[in-house]
Order: sequence, then structure tokens, then C-alpha cells
Amino acid sequence: MRKFYITTAIDYVNSLPHIGTAYEKIAADCIARAKRLLGYEVRFCMGTDEHSVNVKKRALESGLDPKSFCDLMVPQFVGIWEKLSISYDDFIRTTEPRHITGVTALFRKIQAAGDIYSDIYRGWYCEGCEAFIREKDLVEGMCPNHQTKPAWIEERNYFFRLSRYGQRLLEHIRANPGFILPETRRNEIVRLIEDGLDDISVSRSGFDWGIPLPGDPGHVVYVWFDALINYISALGYGGEAPLYEKYWPADIHIIGKDITRFHCVIWPAMLMSAGEPLPRSVFGHGFIYHRGEKMSKSLGNVVSPLDIADRFGADPLRFFLLREVVFGNDGDFTYERFVERYNSDLANDLGNLYSRVVSMIGRWCGEIIPDDAELPADAVSLAWPETVRVWTEAVERYDLSGACDALWELVRAANRRVEERAPWNLAKDPARKGELAGVLYDLACVCAGAAVLVEPYMPAAAEKIWTGLSFPGSVTDVRLDSGSAIPRAPKGTRIEKGAALFPRIGDTTDSLQRNEGAAASGTVSLADAAEFQEDFIDIDDFRKVDLRVGTVVTAEPVEGSGKLMRLRIDDGMNGRTILAGIANSIAPEELAGKQVVFVANLKPRKMMGELSRGMVLAASEGGSLFLLRPTGGVSPGTKVS
Repeated sequence: MRKFYITTAIDYVNSLPHIGTAYEKIAADCIARAKRLLGYEVRFCMGTDEHSVNVKKRALESGLDPKSFCDLMVPQFVGIWEKLSISYDDFIRTTEPRHITGVTALFRKIQAAGDIYSDIYRGWYCEGCEAFIREKDLVEGMCPNHQTKPAWIEERNYFFRLSRYGQRLLEHIRANPGFILPETRRNEIVRLIEDGLDDISVSRSGFDWGIPLPGDPGHVVYVWFDALINYISALGYGGEAPLYEKYWPADIHIIGKDITRFHCVIWPAMLMSAGEPLPRSVFGHGFIYHRGEKMSKSLGNVVSPLDIADRFGADPLRFFLLREVVFGNDGDFTYERFVERYNSDLANDLGNLYSRVVSMIGRWCGEIIPDDAELPADAVSLAWPETVRVWTEAVERYDLSGACDALWELVRAANRRVEERAPWNLAKDPARKGELAGVLYDLACVCAGAAVLVEPYMPAAAEKIWTGLSFPGSVTDVRLDSGSAIPRAPKGTRIEKGAALFPRIGDTTDSLQRNEGAAASGTVSLADAAEFQEDFIDIDDFRKVDLRVGTVVTAEPVEGSGKLMRLRIDDGMNGRTILAGIANSIAPEELAGKQVVFVANLKPRKMMGELSRGMVLAASEGGSLFLLRPTGGVSPGTKVS
């Protein structure tokens, strides 16, 4: 059986994932599920990156030691991935003994190759990236990713001779065009290498949170050098490693485009030095923006995947991201576009097809596909082999939206067939009973085929279709090959209609319109008010306001302003500054250490030459101002709902 090893980037645990982080995991999960469907023996690995200065800082702010903080946060990550139906096979933590063993083993191999030496590091370091940044990569003196000024650092560190591997990397990339995907990322990396590689620091001194450097416990292994090794430590590298022998090299690393330098330059050079095989491919996906802006905790425009999944289910979110965004490109999330895609593709197309088919079988066939039903000569399901061929080719080149397009052509063809053959008219003529049975059998087979191909995108919906049509086992048990036939809906077995797969979003009425042959699809209302008044806001408008709890770290008057107070807020993320017009009402010393409620996604604006990112909430009565505060201690960043 063909093997397939897929990984994602491991995540810092100092804050919970946003929708951009979730996109990476959803895309990787879709690939892993599709590969299982195509008969591969898949190993899908994710994890958490815990030896981070920012993690330690966040832990100390929470009154915990770093390991205890990580132990508290990791189950929350796992819970989110389970909520989003991420089917990983392994979850690696960089604090695990197996990872420490792997890091130590690879470091010693690189050291034995003569590629580790000690020297003084002088340069810029961005705490947000936890990365050293070359002078020429700064943008007007700022980190290009975080738009913050990095710190100048001078310390004795251990270095990796990255400069030794520039030519070998170029030769490998040119000999293996699929090593870096998509092509735009490959071109960027080639230019970076051609520009010249500098040796990089692989240790930090004066830190106690990290893996002790082999041979010099006064240093810890630099967090990126540590983290990259997770891809092999998860396979047992450095010890008894049957999994390493079986699955390495990785078939694909799925990562964000902002960390391609680490994965496409530093990581393969480390492996070259140690004499280990390189991964076959690194795919740098794009960012998910929110209304055209990059999501940033400091800007307060972060969209939580659970906010969407809790309301609409994980499947619609997964589908939107995978269908809407061409994998490798940037994408944009808005609730309006999410609703449009949901209603068009899910409610109107797939959901409507399945509801109509099971409703018609229930009404005219007693909820059982007749034993003598035969496929018509022009059956829509005959297009299945071509659909599978196009779908498979798209999946194999990681064109996830293209594979979905291929399936949707079949779904829409089936919906057109309903209108063309008008089963409700066939049902009126007893002489055409066999023809009716054949049409419905054909459509049921299309629904079954759709369940198989949509499972990597929407596993819960696929399972509902599969079990609703009374197939034995699970849809995840199905395997495809070039000769696979479309699943034949079981004859003589009672089907189950069940609830609507995808109730429409946005209609304020619960009434269900029916016509002959059209099944009730259901409705989800986004408005709580039964009547519309111009001075009301819709519940969706209210949901756009992201209210969070924060702790005031410092408070001081803004020089030159009679009313503005500069509040430095611990928001559970990277912190933010809010300028609040409260200086005339509240003394700074009354605020330090106190908790407030603030609007996290208010558009940043400049006041008195300073950027304010949010707004604290207060009530005014009788000329006095009262800040809104939680009654008990609440973790910074907690959402108010």
C-alpha cells in the first residue's frame, strides 16, 4: 500500500487559533482524508510549539509556570481541532520526551558534520516572530510581519553553517520542481537563496525554558530549530524508530507562506547536514483575510472558527474555506460571502438534491428503493467515472477547490435531471412506475457518490447522506481506484429522511414552501425580531461586535490631551493600547491591575498621533463614569457573549 505522511505547522499555545490557523488544519485534513479515500496509508501529524518566549511570558502573566500553562492550553487546542473534525493520527508536543530525544539526536549529527560553531550574535530579533531578522529584510526599520521594531541583541550563541548549503539547496529545488509549492513560493525562495545565505543562530543563552543544548546546558536550543524537528521526532527519530523508517521522508509539509524560509531553506539544510532525506514537498498556503485585512490579534479583527462552527456546524466552515479559496492563494472571509456560498452550494445544490430525492422516494416508493429499479440509459450517475478522474487529478495536485468544482458539476446535473424528468408527473401515471423507480434510483446513487467525494470536505454531512440511504458501515470505509463504480443505493432497504442537511440562512420565516417533488429544506433565521423596525439592528450586526475581557497593565494620561488615558491592555493575545476618554473621571492608579470590557474588533484609529486599538465600555450617570467590569477574575481575552 502506498504511504503518505502529511504534517502541518505546530502552533504556539500563547493564544487560541483563529480562522486562518484553522484553515491550514482544515486543508491538511481534507488532503489526508482524500488520500485515505484513494487508498493511501496516511499518517497525519499536528502539534503544539511550546518552547517559546511568548508562551513563557503569557504563562507568567497567568501566574503559572510554562509547563503548567501549556498543559492547560493544549486540551483547548485539541478540543478545537476535534470540533472542526480534524482527523490527525498523531499530536506532538515539543515538551514531550520523544521530541527532546529527536532534537538532541539531530543536533549531534549536525554538530558531528562540523556545522555548529560558537560566536557572538549581533542583530535584530523580533519577539512576535521569535526570529532573527536580517537588516535588509526590515521594512522602514520594522518587522515585515508584525510592523513592530525588533530588538537589537548581542550575545554569544551557537551557529549553524547555513551558508554552506546554498548551492546544494538550489540544485535540489531545480531538480525537484515539486519540492516547493506553489510556484510563487518556489520563486521567492530561489531569489532568497541566490541573494546569499548567512549562518544562523541555533541557541539562546540566559533562558531556562527550552531544550538544553547538547554539550552546553547554559544555552537552550533556539525555538525554530527545536520546532522544525517535530516532523521527525513524532516518528520516533533518535530512538527505536519504525515509524521513521516507514513514513519518512514526509510527502508534504503544509505551512503558512510567512514561514517558508524556515521550512524551505533552514529545515532542508539541517537535514542535508545530518545526512537525512529531505521532505518531498513543502506547500506554503496563503493567508485568510477578514474584509481585505490580515487578521491580527493586535488589530482586534480575529475571527474565531468556533464562533462559526458553534452556530452553523463545522462542515459549512470547512466547505467555505476549501471551496472559496484556491489553495495556495490568499482568501477573504466575510459573513456575507459565507452566507452566499452556504445558501448557493449547500442549501440550494447538495442539500436540496438530497432532500428532494429522499422525500420523493418516501412519498412514491414507501421509503424503499424498489428491488426492480434499474438505471436509465441516460443515467446521471454514468458520469461518475469521469467525475472521479477529474476529482482525483485535482486532489493529487492539491487543487482542493478544483476537486470540489468537479463534484458540483455532478450535483447540479442531478438537480437539473429532477426538473427535466419531473418525477411528480411520472408518479401520476401507473404505467410509468418502473421509469419513476429508475430515475429515483439514479438520483439516489448520485447522492451516494456525492457523499463519498464530499467526505474530505464535510465528513459529518457525508455520513448523514450515507447512513440516510441505508448503506452499511461508514462512508470513510470506501476506497476509490481507477475502476471504482458509483456506490449503488441499497434496494429494498428503508431509507431515513432525517432533518435538512443545510437549512437556508437568512429567511426570517419558519414556513416551508413545498411543490410536488420538492422536499422541505428547513430554514435558519438570523434575526430574533419578528418585525423589522428601522431603529433596530439585526442580530448579525450585533454579532459583529467582538467584546472581550482585558486586564489593565498600565494607565497614564496622554500628554497634551485633557481627557485621554493611555491604557495598555493584556488582551490574552499580544496586548494592545487603547486610548479612552476617561482621564477626567478616573485616576490612573485606580485602573492598574483592574479588568475591563473592551470592543476588540473596532477599526484602529489615530488620536493625538497615537493608534488606539479598541474601546473600553463604560456607563455614564449623573456626571460620573463607571467602567464595565466582570464581577470575578476572568482570563484576559475571554469573549463576552
